[in-house]
Amino acid sequence: MVAKRRDGEGKLSIGPTWESLVERQIREAMDDGAFDELPYLGEPLPIEDDSAAGERALGFRVLRNAGVAPPWIEADKEVRALLTDRDGLVRRAAGAGSLARPRLRRELEGIVLEVNRAIERLNAEAPTDRQHRRPLDLGEQLARLEAAFG
Repeated sequence: MVAKRRDGEGKLSIGPTWESLVERQIREAMDDGAFDELPYLGEPLPIEDDSAAGERALGFRVLRNAGVAPPWIEADKEVRALLTDRDGLVRRAAGAGSLARPRLRRELEGIVLEVNRAIERLNAEAPTDRQHRRPLDLGEQLARLEAAFG
């Protein structure tokens, strides 16, 4: 391949290729198939829409790239994990004997207390009420447990 190029003074230079080192490395990597398995091959890259975050968008992007979430999202993750614990306890209650039932009730009361604390934190930190959760009612949760006992 012969390349034509004008130098800084405008003189035409003809020579082998003027391919830069980086261009050559990219071309060789492409020839070797180094880019064949990349995500979104042949598709547009997804655009992260932070328009709802307003002036906080840059901060959220920095946190996301660092693997950290805003405090209200972390609080919601904690609520979901505790609710999973609650659901597991209720599933275990189905096979529980009469001696285990008081312990399971105490465990459920503790979980409901933790969930409600996490929900308070979430509701205080969430930017809008759309992310809020209702606290759990201990009476309803105990009734659910009693129903699982059978």
